[in-house]
Amino acid sequence: MPAMAAVVAIGAAAALFAGTRPRDTHLTVYGRKAKARSMAKATFGAGCFWGVEAAFRKVPGVLATAVGYAGGTTPQPTYEQVCAGGTGHTESVEVVYDPTKITYDQLLEVFLRLHDPTEKHKTQYKSVIFYHTPEQRAAAQAALKRAQGSGAFRKPIATEVLPARTFYPAEEYHQQYYEKQGISGDACAR
Repeated sequence: MPAMAAVVAIGAAAALFAGTRPRDTHLTVYGRKAKARSMAKATFGAGCFWGVEAAFRKVPGVLATAVGYAGGTTPQPTYEQVCAGGTGHTESVEVVYDPTKITYDQLLEVFLRLHDPTEKHKTQYKSVIFYHTPEQRAAAQAALKRAQGSGAFRKPIATEVLPARTFYPAEEYHQQYYEKQGISGDACAR
């Protein structure tokens, strides 16, 4: 029953953070107590979601994270279905953050450092930014353009910028996987 309670809590939190409107609240978000005057949501696919989530959880201003599946067509996909292909989902991390403590642009910088955005994957590990607002879309496109022009990457950036649709939280054993396993690494994508 604890796994079902976590799914319900994640679903409720996701519904609350569908927009980016400021609010003053106390909530349990993805199993963590959170209080912020304003909260917003960002969603990223950057390879294996375990390490990406662990890295985002360490970023000051990030209130909560969840790993899951985004961008596909199969409702309620399982890990096995996503790994087998055919669902169109990407292993993703949903980040709830306080924009008064960290900006979306700063989260984009973290995202670009966590993996190789030039790798072209047709699997669940592709590099993708799922935007929730037109402002996020514009910021993501600008960040990718800056990164490409920086000379830091020898190959063209392959990161996709797609509208956020339904985010399906992954199974409970995937949530905060590194913490549960006692692993301290930041990302398994690099």
